[in-house]
Amino acid sequence: MKPSLKDNDNLLFRWFCKGLKYFLLALLGVAVVFVVSQTFRADMIVRILLSEILWIWVARIAISLICLFAIAMIIESWS
Repeated sequence: MKPSLKDNDNLLFRWFCKGLKYFLLALLGVAVVFVVSQTFRADMIVRILLSEILWIWVARIAISLICLFAIAMIIESWS
C-alpha cells in the first residue's frame, strides 16, 4: 500500500537534515571521547578536545547549517 503523502521535500532541506544528523552524531562522539579520556586520564586527548580551534570549527559548521536551514525555508515558502 502506497502512502498518500507525496515526497516534495526541498533538496536543501534534505541536505540540512543529513548535515544536522551527522553534526549531532559528531558532537555525541566528541562527548563520548571526552568522558572516556577523562576516565582513563588521557590528558593529551582532553587538551585537544578543549582546544579553541576545535570549537571554532564546530561553531562554523553549526552556523553553516543554520544558514542552510534558513535558505531552505525561504525557498520552500516561495514555492
